[in-house]
Amino acid sequence: MRERPYTLLSCAISLDGYLDRASGPRLMLSNDADFDRVDALRARCDAILVGARTIRRDNPRLLVRAPERIAQRTAHGMSPSPVKVTVSEHARLDPCAAFFTAGEAEKLVFCPTGATAGARARLGDVATVVDGGRHVDMVGLSEDLHDRGVRRLMVEGGSSVHTQFLTAGLADELHLVIAPFFVGDSRAHHFVGDGQFPWSPDRRARLVETRQIYDVVLLRYALSDRFTDL
Repeated sequence: MRERPYTLLSCAISLDGYLDRASGPRLMLSNDADFDRVDALRARCDAILVGARTIRRDNPRLLVRAPERIAQRTAHGMSPSPVKVTVSEHARLDPCAAFFTAGEAEKLVFCPTGATAGARARLGDVATVVDGGRHVDMVGLSEDLHDRGVRRLMVEGGSSVHTQFLTAGLADELHLVIAPFFVGDSRAHHFVGDGQFPWSPDRRARLVETRQIYDVVLLRYALSDRFTDL
């Protein structure tokens, strides 16, 4: 495997492990103080990745919000917010989504070879469409991002993306925030799906920090020997 970015997975879940409700408006799992913590993490990254379903479901802007953090980035010759990255099997995304329209940073869409032409016709004016091969895999995507200068990548979901990064052993660090309530609906998406994960009862992930942030709790795990305590 070629070089890849240092990769941090960030996620908030309910007490029963769900990322969201099954339908209806987006479920707010965190609080303002934790959103500010995530904003600080974003400000230290070169790129942020979310799956296509997250774009369709949540319409995220994925921008650094705090003016002082934006100023620090621009003072170092960086864009105000990190590069935005998504991966999609069919690239059936709305070019007017906030992922594409908000912010000045580059937007990258990875899709399979068979969907590339249609994706470029639909999204070519608002993003760079990357041919990810017959099937987009996170190893190849990570190597491509490193070749583009991404040294620190933040992955913000959803379930399929988290599962692929974790099962491929591509995650160096995990920030898992636990909200103090249950969703209780099996139609909703869990944090991860089925898969063979590197961590098991015989190989436990290393917990490096627990932190109460008002009514939520942050669990921070080191998942590789590349972990850095920044």
